[in-house]
Amino acid sequence: MTQAKTPETAAEGLPRRLFAFNAGFWTGPRLRRILSLAGWRLRAGWPGAGDHIAVWGASPYAWRGLAVAGRTGAPLVRIEDAFLRSVLPGRARGPIARRGPIGLLIDPYGVHFDPARPSLIDHHLPRARKMQDLAADAIARLISADLSKYNAHLPDAPAPDPGYVLVVDQTRGDASLLGAGRAEFLAMLRVARAENPGLPLVIRSHPETAQGLRPGHFGPGDLLAGEVLHDGPTSPWRLIGNAARLYVWSSQLGYEAILAGHRPRVFGRPFYAGRGLSDDEAPVPGRAADRAETLFAASHLLAPVWYDPCHDRLTDFFGAADQIEAEARAWRQDRRGYVATGMRLWKRRHIARTFGAARGVRFADDPAQARDLARHQGRDLLVWAGRAEGLEAISGNAENLPAVLRVEDGFLRSRGLGAQLVPPLSLVADDLGIYYDPGRPSRFEALVNAGTDAGGVARAQALVDRLRALGVSKYNLAGAPPALPATGGQRVILVPGQVEDDASIRLGTAVWRTNRDLLAQTRAENPKAFIIYKPHPDVVAGLRPGATDTAGLADMVVTSANPARLLSVVDELWTLTSTFGFEALLRGVPVTCLGVPFYAGWGLTRDLAPTPERRTARPEILAFAHAALIAYPRYTDPVSGLPCPPEIAVERLADPDLRPGGPRWLAKLQGVFAGYSAIWRRG
Repeated sequence: MTQAKTPETAAEGLPRRLFAFNAGFWTGPRLRRILSLAGWRLRAGWPGAGDHIAVWGASPYAWRGLAVAGRTGAPLVRIEDAFLRSVLPGRARGPIARRGPIGLLIDPYGVHFDPARPSLIDHHLPRARKMQDLAADAIARLISADLSKYNAHLPDAPAPDPGYVLVVDQTRGDASLLGAGRAEFLAMLRVARAENPGLPLVIRSHPETAQGLRPGHFGPGDLLAGEVLHDGPTSPWRLIGNAARLYVWSSQLGYEAILAGHRPRVFGRPFYAGRGLSDDEAPVPGRAADRAETLFAASHLLAPVWYDPCHDRLTDFFGAADQIEAEARAWRQDRRGYVATGMRLWKRRHIARTFGAARGVRFADDPAQARDLARHQGRDLLVWAGRAEGLEAISGNAENLPAVLRVEDGFLRSRGLGAQLVPPLSLVADDLGIYYDPGRPSRFEALVNAGTDAGGVARAQALVDRLRALGVSKYNLAGAPPALPATGGQRVILVPGQVEDDASIRLGTAVWRTNRDLLAQTRAENPKAFIIYKPHPDVVAGLRPGATDTAGLADMVVTSANPARLLSVVDELWTLTSTFGFEALLRGVPVTCLGVPFYAGWGLTRDLAPTPERRTARPEILAFAHAALIAYPRYTDPVSGLPCPPEIAVERLADPDLRPGGPRWLAKLQGVFAGYSAIWRRG
């Protein structure tokens, strides 16, 4: 997370009093909180000397504030949502919509959609011209994360075939239309047809119109033969990318088209018109040509006040983008709701909290019952990955099936063990397989094979640097690294033990299957090395099976060292399938794999077992880390309860006061049953 900026409004120290005469200011907790953090104290009553009056843009209730300002002479502050707002529109229903905006434009000069006077965006243009490189990075971040003002679109939703003319509708009465209505929009449609004979035409409905929240200007009756009214959840960036020409009145989609390299035809007078970036039907006096990066620096980097809801503090554009990306990813995956099966009782509350914000989670113990309930209610199936075997056998006709998502802990999990009933901060929900099963494709493999852009690598670098500096690992257990005896130049090899009934061993090993097998092979190939054996913490705690005799195989046994600190004193690591190997790779420690963990087969490790041929990519470790730590898992902030980016999770895991857990007796009982289960599976 980047450092929060100090907004202009707070520069003088004491909060300014801001009087509001619109109920919306009092019913939106996040709006009030952002104003407070930005240096404004919201008040009711009659303003006095030095006070300001808040007006929401040009809303139907703005006349109240305008009237009071006219009588008192108090200056106006016009407030609007920033251009990156939320997952769902504010008029939508449900807990996700009630979260409120991620950023505000708090404008003491004017309002961006009214060219009658300069706005805060115009005010920032001189400074913005010095920030074009940063703006270019931010534009790339916005596009790669598939973010717009609202984000209830689906990256894989179908789009019309490329080469069309895109005419963008807006909601009736929107303030940015400056009085334009249906007649003006129909005139714009006629011009689009006349200027592009022979090209297919697509009318794009506004997201609020598509969701039935506010009417637009166009309907099916306005279409000619072959034309399309598109109201599906297609990504705005994809619609823009497939378009040959764009026609807009004042929609933000016209601005995003400019950012994507288009030159739209603009019929209104939005803030991006008159800058030499569009073909304008209506001239906008007083504006000069400028670069898209300059305008973006003003509109997204400087003018808005951005909010970090996890830390409850102000942030910058990049922090806001990270947060909305996490929330949008969660909504897109969870929007249909779930029926969950194969979930232990103690996990259910956390599963419901993590996956249930959009439509909730229903639990069913019987897989067949879960499948039928999911079909009946139009939900997807959520199953703990280790209990998913055989689910497909009862699935029936694949065409009528809900999606099946396999859930497992992520690679940055918690401060404490899952076997001690400590809930995870990160989970993966894989719609193809699961990362630890090399016998079938997984979403993780698809992400690694797809690669990432330069911005993703840079973000991964910053994240890895941060977790290394803070000593963050999967479980974040305490303990100093061991004091090694004089080794006389011996190579020091770390061998992490595992829970022997772990699914990654059962599915990812063929020759070496136990901790003793691992130790014996490591010693056989490294007879002169100094070998440190670290048993798995669940085994040390007596919660899971995997104890082994290390006599003659290990020179030292370490039970309590912090994994991240332990890696600082070794030369290499040998493992079956332990996640410890991934942590070693992040810290530059060479890894030899006797099994097939998720990080084997990519050219990052020495592999003694055959690896899947479908692992075709040869990523650098940072590109691989992007898939494993950023693109694949989901993180839930234990403080705010919100989906959060991994940067927040790393900070939480580094906090020694973060120690949620379950009752010790229940964890021990779970360990007993796990042991009997392992004995039963071995026959």
